Amino acid sequence: MNRKIIGQPLEILLVEDNPGDVRLILEALKQGKIKNAVNVAEDGEEAMLFLTKSGGYSDKPRPDLVLLDLNLPRKDGREVLAEIKSDPQLRTIPVIILTSSTAEQDVLNTYKLHANCYITKPVDLDQFMAVVKSIEDFWFTIVVLP
Repeated sequence: MNRKIIGQPLEILLVEDNPGDVRLILEALKQGKIKNAVNVAEDGEEAMLFLTKSGGYSDKPRPDLVLLDLNLPRKDGREVLAEIKSDPQLRTIPVIILTSSTAEQDVLNTYKLHANCYITKPVDLDQFMAVVKSIEDFWFTIVVLP
């Protein structure tokens, strides 16, 4: 059953190292109509610790959705995606690639690694906010999450 139906907040893991993008995404999600809880990982290693409930993250909730940047310090988003989708405990979590990369090879490779969708971050503030809202509208209103 979808969590929003029973009134629990949706759990989101935002994996993003740019503080400005984190602030914009959090603001856009706060303005949305769906109640959600967002945890932020600033690099790929922290994201994997969070997802595997290791290294001080044992009390963190399993995310319903991961918003993943590709260009991250310590462990990049491609590696994180590969690890998520190869782990039987994590592979059902939808992973949305939200990145500044427009490289065709990045798009192709992330879909080969079973990303659920690939979105390029717009540079314009209004468009950026609209993209985050469209993510919320689709993934939290239309799609039934596991």
